[in-house]
Amino acid sequence: QVQLVESGGGLVQAGDSLRLSCAASGRWFVSSAMGWFRQAPGKEREFVAAINRSGTGTYYADSVKGRFTISSDNAKNTAYLQMNSLKPEDTAVYYCAASKYGSSQYIGTGGVMDYWGKGTLVTVSS
Repeated sequence: QVQLVESGGGLVQAGDSLRLSCAASGRWFVSSAMGWFRQAPGKEREFVAAINRSGTGTYYADSVKGRFTISSDNAKNTAYLQMNSLKPEDTAVYYCAASKYGSSQYIGTGGVMDYWGKGTLVTVSS
């Protein structure tokens, strides 16, 4: 099993930046890629960004390209989501997830995730 714990959420103003972290524990080595998803109030959960565990490949939703950057530090078993130029429409609960077998592209194109964190709330005020 893999346990994922998100942190770094909070209340910011439009245009601000925020960095989310996802700390992994357990059998982390069995995961091949990680992703960030978000769910806004009243909406379905959507893909945000993904990265291969090796850090060599990334995949982004069109809505965050150029503003968000996903990265990982395998020595710390941690993935990050740097969010710049935040907009009110970025307000959501952000979830970290891991895939045992898939790539970042697999995650970004609807692949099934095997492990999920409980989420961290990001609120962007206008």
